Amino acid sequence: MMSPKPNILIYSPDQADSYAECIRGYGFSSVKAASTVEEAEKYLPGTEVILAWKFPTQLLHKPIASSVRWFQSMGAGVDDLASDTHIPENIILTRIVDQFGGYISEYVFTYLLYLVKDVPRMSKAQLERRWDPFISETLAGKTIGIAGLGSIGAEIVRKARSFDMNVYGLSFSGKQAELVDRHFASDEWKVFVKEIDYLVLTLPLTKATHHVVNRDVLLAMKPESAIINVGRGALINEKELLAVMRSGHLQGAVLDVFETEPLPKGHPFWEMPHVYVTSHLSGPSTRDGVSRFFVDNLNRYLNKQPLQGLVDRKRGY
Repeated sequence: MMSPKPNILIYSPDQADSYAECIRGYGFSSVKAASTVEEAEKYLPGTEVILAWKFPTQLLHKPIASSVRWFQSMGAGVDDLASDTHIPENIILTRIVDQFGGYISEYVFTYLLYLVKDVPRMSKAQLERRWDPFISETLAGKTIGIAGLGSIGAEIVRKARSFDMNVYGLSFSGKQAELVDRHFASDEWKVFVKEIDYLVLTLPLTKATHHVVNRDVLLAMKPESAIINVGRGALINEKELLAVMRSGHLQGAVLDVFETEPLPKGHPFWEMPHVYVTSHLSGPSTRDGVSRFFVDNLNRYLNKQPLQGLVDRKRGY
């Protein structure tokens, strides 16, 4: 039998009202919207469920938050929330899953094609009004290595197959090893990257993955290979990547995530040749997509069914 509908608090610095309107459209009327700490404090008493982005978690240890039972993040990456001691252990923590594979895989292949077809050369020839016919390379037969074989990594694998690429994968659990041509464990990084043409990072950030891509791993890659990071910024030791790129060892580095965001204006990445900087945009959390996921999870919650995207705080994701 379904439980009574809970009091829901939507928190977002700039989209709270829009999200709240969307959730109400699914038939949930007890929904409050907050975009400031003061508003969150006002609406927390009696709140059972929170859907939030950049929530002021220090409030969750206060008596006003004693009724909170479940916290749904609007994002996929929850390394900050998983390690946040302000969130009491009795609060269920979930993240968005299976929402970003399409977006992020298209981003990855935008840059793979940009590189393999040498789009910069074509653009330069047009600007110079210079006829420059040449034979570009193809992705077919190239080897892509995907570190992280969750829903995002799996979708990149699927698209790589359509381009007739060889697909290697590295994961910590090995649960999706059958998706790839060769699978590597988390202690086999150097062997994993040795033969690949493109390394794509989709891993979550944990203690085990912090700076897991360091100088040794980068130098183990082929000089003509490239790296794409759509996971978390701190997966890569940025100082060591800078040094390797300056040495000319890699063909390119496509970076959508960074240790410090926004990336400081004075950072060398902005102007470094063969480094492509984007503003953490490869996997957007859309209002409609997140709302649909939340409502599905909300119905699971009300019917006492297992929630999607349940976070293991010890694991970090």
